[in-house]
Amino acid sequence: MMLSDVLFKIKKKDPTFSFRISCRQGVCGSDGMNINGRNGLACITSIKDLLKKCKKVVVKPLTGFLILKDLVVNMSDFFDRYKEIFPYIIENNENGCIKKRNHIQSISQRNKLNGLYGCILCACCSSSCPSVWWNTDKFIGPAGLLTSYRFLSDDRDHGKNFRLNHLQDSFKVFKCHNIMNCISSCPKNLNPNRAIRKIKIMLLKNMLNLT
Repeated sequence: MMLSDVLFKIKKKDPTFSFRISCRQGVCGSDGMNINGRNGLACITSIKDLLKKCKKVVVKPLTGFLILKDLVVNMSDFFDRYKEIFPYIIENNENGCIKKRNHIQSISQRNKLNGLYGCILCACCSSSCPSVWWNTDKFIGPAGLLTSYRFLSDDRDHGKNFRLNHLQDSFKVFKCHNIMNCISSCPKNLNPNRAIRKIKIMLLKNMLNLT
């Protein structure tokens, strides 16, 4: 039995109880919450495993977000920061005309994206990050920066300089202090901290004109 099954049983007894959930397969990321002090997804968290470690299960809404009701939090700030990294391939726009071309990658170029595209935007990492709590409207956060590095590493993207210039301030990236909660809280076993460190190097090189 998963934690999500228990939540549905509670809701059956109390229809006013609110939480987010959709796919129930650990893919949509909508059911992120704090479970016994650690962020995770309700749909892939086993009650049996939880009870092996503790006699009771305590569930709370994600830390650092405005609580709307019960386990439902306001994700607006999270998605506003995510939009700032332009999460799409930027085409080469010469003379106001986008050239049509096939987005073909070599195997080696494609392999550079491994571990960078699996984010499901559950916000478990951002909710566990003190830098996000302290700088909600300025620091982009681990989820957004992981995706940002994914596009900075993509040879099909023509927006590298634009992306780096947009990130070049003292808050968007450099407010990461390597606390690394983002790694331990990611339900997809991704490593946002490594991506952030690599972006910092790219930004420093860009600032010193070493690229």
